[in-house]
Parts: sequence; structure tokens; C-alpha cells
Amino acid sequence: MRTSPVERTQAYRARGWWRGETVDALFRRAAAARPDAEALADAANRTSFASGEPRRLSFAAVNREVDAYANAFAACGVGRGDVVAVQLPNVVEGVIAFLACARMGAIMSPISMAYRGHELRYMLPIARPRVYLTTSHFHGFNPAAMALDLRHEGATEAEVVTIDAAPPNGARALADIAISSQPYPAPVGLDAAEILTICWTSGTEAAPKGVPRHHDHWVANGEAMAEAAELRVGDTLLNPFPLINIAAIGGMVMSWLICQGRLVQHQPFDLPVFLNQLQNEGVAYTVAPPAILNALLQNEEALRKIDLSKLRCLASGSAPLSPWMVKRWQEGFGVTVMNVFGSNEGASLISTGAAVPDPEQRARFFPRFGAEGIVWPGVFPNKVLTRLVDPDTEEEITTPGRVGELRISGAMTFDGYVGAPELNQVAFDAQGYFRTGDLFEIAPEGAGRFFRFVGRRKEIIIRGGQNISPAEVDVLLESHPKIREACCVAYPDERLGERVCAVAVLKDGEKLSLEEVVDFLKSREIAVFKLPEKLRLASSLPRNALGKVVRRDLAELAAS
Repeated sequence: MRTSPVERTQAYRARGWWRGETVDALFRRAAAARPDAEALADAANRTSFASGEPRRLSFAAVNREVDAYANAFAACGVGRGDVVAVQLPNVVEGVIAFLACARMGAIMSPISMAYRGHELRYMLPIARPRVYLTTSHFHGFNPAAMALDLRHEGATEAEVVTIDAAPPNGARALADIAISSQPYPAPVGLDAAEILTICWTSGTEAAPKGVPRHHDHWVANGEAMAEAAELRVGDTLLNPFPLINIAAIGGMVMSWLICQGRLVQHQPFDLPVFLNQLQNEGVAYTVAPPAILNALLQNEEALRKIDLSKLRCLASGSAPLSPWMVKRWQEGFGVTVMNVFGSNEGASLISTGAAVPDPEQRARFFPRFGAEGIVWPGVFPNKVLTRLVDPDTEEEITTPGRVGELRISGAMTFDGYVGAPELNQVAFDAQGYFRTGDLFEIAPEGAGRFFRFVGRRKEIIIRGGQNISPAEVDVLLESHPKIREACCVAYPDERLGERVCAVAVLKDGEKLSLEEVVDFLKSREIAVFKLPEKLRLASSLPRNALGKVVRRDLAELAAS
């Protein structure tokens, strides 16, 4: 299955933006170069959130398991272009499954551990997986049993396979299928433009959207992040992102393959475990949300007791960075904090130490990649194209201080959502640039070289890096028997960035508590991170002339 037009593929390869190399070829090169080096490692606390003891595998051992997984998937009927759904916490098996799909020309569709039947009944009929790889144990929840229930009701025909030794009735243990580690016969003529993943993202629409990406996308993404973080051969990367989107796959797994290093998994987010891993694993590069980086600096005495001598770079994003924080990490600990703006669709702006040496500027600004007459150090900035556009008039903005929507194109940008032709018609502008829905301005500082983030045109709520579509939760809230109308809005939170507030107009004579709302939404099997954490009652909802609720007018009520 391909998404990129042949013309785009040929043009990008001619420019050197895409290699035409598969992820499996990249992994095989690393395994051949460093067969005995440790490649993958679990968190030491694996038994606290998943089954199985923590594992540490060399490149050679990973290679054997990739063959075993590929043979097992094939025994379940998976072939070239078929989908394997993967719902696993941050354990090494998730990375191996990704590499196995790359080897056999299959497509991995990773699923958040937070997703439940509500989301999966929409996603699975679109992805149509042949195998659903999961676990029976995750913080007291049984994803395998949920998948079996969805199969019985007809939401999927996928065979349910678990990484556990004793799966529930109706599921199969991967170990019982993966009995052969003989080299998997790679498909003849597998092209790097064939789809490798379908990740899921929520925007202003009411349902998750499938974002397909092929090998060329992912290799380019890994090259960009490895260059941005200035990774060296053999570096250790600590991955606290769930393996479900571009942050983990592109920012961590692909960067690991590029530098032929070691990838250490971390089930997000356990701060004591994270700090121990930073020291004990000799981590050179990792990521953390701004609130965590801020909090660590509030107790520098404790922080200095940790050996951070090998840590060179931290990436952060999903919320504005504090200039003092970026400066303190650099001047006090010699660690460069990169400011990253990205999305599953491939929006990629990175304020690196090379591009923006001043730490306070790096916290506030992003480079205007692709802007005419502006040159940035490195290779990947030349593979990103950006333009700032007035979303009402489509006029391109080239002067500082005027707010517009960021449009983006280039090597990391996807080609369109799965099975959504109407949505794809509006996702890209007339010049083929992706409409991010995010508002920026050209900063007056820096002679026009920088973008400054202003806000989101889209109405998504970002809670701890997880995108929440308020429209999706609105629909469920309005099915509550006591509610006449409702909508969700964000309210600020220092630790998570934003949390969800439900604003409801009740039917005459009714009373309602937050606990009732949460219980009702749980009964609809919605992901836990989408649940409102505050309830505000109103006599009516503010609407514009077209009858659409104006969420921004409820921000003060939500924050109260």
C-alpha cells in the first residue's frame, strides 16, 4: 500500500530528502555493525505494570526475535500490506513488533493503552488488522479480554495474540506461535514508499484519524532527530513516550537505529525510575515535558547527586518552555534543551542548540525552516518547508508581528488520512501544504528568522501530551439523561499543561455531580485521559451567529 504519489517519491529521492531505504535495511545494517552490543532494554520496574521480567537484548538477539515475530505473524495470516494492531506498554516487545512489520512489509497500527471500546469500535474497522498483539496485564486492566470482546461483537476479525505466557481463552500466546527464528523471507522488491504504520491522532473532528506513514517518512524523521540531538554511534536513548506516534517512533526508535545505539524503555511517567535510569543507564539523550524539567530544577541539590555526566541533550515540547529553565539546564548542567513542535502528520520545527545557541531564544522561538533567504546549519532544515498564512484570506504573511496559521510541507509531512477523502480535501492548502491549525507569528526579534507560537486555531485539548478532541466528548456528554447541552474546554494546569472541564446546561429540575459525569463516560468505555476533571454548570452556552459554541468564551469559567 502506497500513499505518496510516484512524482513526489521520485522528486524527494532525487533531492536526497528520502533515501529509498526501508527501516528493515537500516536495522540490518546496525545489527551487522554491532551484533554483540546491547540494543534494547526494559525499565527495571517492568513487573509493576506488565507481565514478564525486564529484558536486555543485543542487536543479534533482537534480529532473531524480529524473524520469530515475522514468522509468527505470517502463521496468523499476515502478509505484505496487512495490518498488525499493537496495544502494548513500553516494553521491548513493542519495538520488536515494529521491526517485524518492517521486515515483512506489513503495517503496524499502534494503539494507546488508554483506548477502550469507544475508540476501538471506530478505529478497528478502518485499520482492519489481521492480528491484535497485546497483553493480559496492565495496571489491573486486561486489554486482551477487551480485544476478544470486540472480536465477538464483530468490531474486528483480528486474531488476538498476547506477549503473556497464559492468555485468556480465545487468545494465543505469541511464544506458542513464534517457534521458528529462521530468517524470514523478505518480500521481493519491497519499496520504502510502502506504508509501514497507521498511527492515530485526534483533532477538531469527533473521532480519531488514521495517519499513514511509510519507510521513507520514518527514515527521514529519524535522521532529522538524530542530527538535531547530535547523536553519536552507540549513544543510549531513554524513551518515556508510548510507542504510538511520531514522538516515540520517529524521535526515539528511528534515532536509535540511525545512531546504532541502545534504546532503554520507560513506562511513562515514574520520576524516581526515570532519574535512576538517567544515571544508571548512562543516557545521552531523552525527552521530558516542560513541567518535569522545571520541577527538577526546583531541587538542584537533589539533582546534583545524580551523575548526569553523559547526558548531552533533552528534548521538550507540547507546551511553552520557560526561558529560565532552558538557560539553567545549559549553564548549570551543560545540557542542551531542544524545543520541539511536531505532530503525527509530520509538522516539524526544532529549535536546536546549533540553530539557536542562545537558550532563552531557544525556549521562545522556532526556526523558520524553508523561508526564502534564510540558511540553517545542518541537513534536515533544508527538508522542511513552511509558510505563514492568514487563514481567512489565504494571504501569505512575510512581515513580523502578524498572526497566521502555520502551513508545512517537506520530507516528514504525510500524504493524507486513511479513508477520509473529504477531510483530506481541507487538510492541505492549494499549494499542497498541511494546515496545522496552529497560530504563529514571525518574531520581531531575530531579523525575521524565527517563528513564535501564539496558540491553537484548532480546539484540541492537550493533556500531558495527549490530544483530546472536545467534540468527541461533547457528543457523549449530551447523551447523558440530565444534560440538555454541553461542551468541553481546557483549563490550565502547571504539570500537564491542560486538563478537561465539562460545561453543562442541565434539564429543568436536575442536579449533577462530576462523579456522575465521570461514571457515565466510563460506562461508554472512553479513554481515561479524556475524562473531565472539573464540572461547571451554566444556564446556556455562548454561540456565534451560525449557532456554533464559542469555547474560548468559556475559558474563564473553566479556569475558575
